[in-house]
Amino acid sequence: MKKYYSATRAVAVAMTVVIVAALAACVREPELHLYWMQDLELEFITTDLDLEVMWNYEDNYDYRKEWYYGWDDEDRRIFGELGYVDPTEFQLRRYNTGDKPYMAHESVLAHYLEGRRFTAQYAWGFWDLLVWNDITTLDGVQSLIFDETTTLDYVTASTNQTIYPSRYNAPNFVRSFWEPEALYSAYERAIEIDPSLKNFVYDEERGVWYMEIHMTLYPITYIYLTQVILHNNHGRIAAIDGQGNFSGMARNTNVNTGIAGPDAITIHYNTRLKNGCDMNGENVDIIGGRLMTFGLCDNNCGRLTRQNQVKEQNRHYMDVKMQFNNGMDSTLVFDITDQVRKRFKGGVITVELDVDTVPIPSRSGGSGFDAVIKDFDDGGTWEFDL
Repeated sequence: MKKYYSATRAVAVAMTVVIVAALAACVREPELHLYWMQDLELEFITTDLDLEVMWNYEDNYDYRKEWYYGWDDEDRRIFGELGYVDPTEFQLRRYNTGDKPYMAHESVLAHYLEGRRFTAQYAWGFWDLLVWNDITTLDGVQSLIFDETTTLDYVTASTNQTIYPSRYNAPNFVRSFWEPEALYSAYERAIEIDPSLKNFVYDEERGVWYMEIHMTLYPITYIYLTQVILHNNHGRIAAIDGQGNFSGMARNTNVNTGIAGPDAITIHYNTRLKNGCDMNGENVDIIGGRLMTFGLCDNNCGRLTRQNQVKEQNRHYMDVKMQFNNGMDSTLVFDITDQVRKRFKGGVITVELDVDTVPIPSRSGGSGFDAVIKDFDDGGTWEFDL
């Protein structure tokens, strides 16, 4: 029996698992002659991974209409590609539950896959399969930590703590962590390999019986594009320190289920100031950045379809340290809670700041003023708590 995955624009990576039972002749032999160990062949087929598909929100969201910062070669050098990158290397875990499905995992067989095909031996019975992409980074430093030893029933992916303080998010989220690398996973349970060849079909060309199962590899990390648009700047905000913080997001996730953990953290990421950007005919300066997160705590954000399905209590803040043209610097903290909950699986987070309304600090060291700016709202006003 063949099950076909028909979505051509799905945000996922379809993984085809082909279970092949090799026989001695071109016709089906009696069960007595079947091999005890059966071959399993895996083939990976990728589909579209662009952000438009991933950010398929109920309000017909088009992020390009909101994204004024752009993405040039220098951004790619600092941050990497704007969207998701198609994975090519994988970690595979196989769990045999004997003659009963959905049982606890008592042992595991681990494999590394380079490329898109894999063959192994499988005994009769039920099997669970877990796959996630292997992590590679430009600088060779990996933020993600995988815990496979606490329990064999699931794998947990967590991100490392940084050496940087959480700065002005500290009252709510005192620890600052690196953003995780892009992570995708697929999990299929109770795959039955039966000596009667139930659900198998015969391939005359290859002379084998086989079964096809389509697993879907979902992104379980989410991309946010942040931009602070500086109106009427005229050089008053002259530079930034290249760092940003984004708080209230999950520290880890369950690789099997994609459900993020309950521990909320502040994510440290890189930012960049661009001068002279065009925003609907207006010349503005923009502080932009791109970050990856595990999403909202206790949610599988990629499987949610509507904002009213989001269940969380955390506030979300973004801060940027700015240097003014008098040599003084200050950190502005923006409450972006409503935007994050609206874009629960990633998207553009925008803050528009009229620099004419921002007081110029008179003391150095980040103590000139520390403004907590309330949540951005189209057509709304800013309130500064100085």
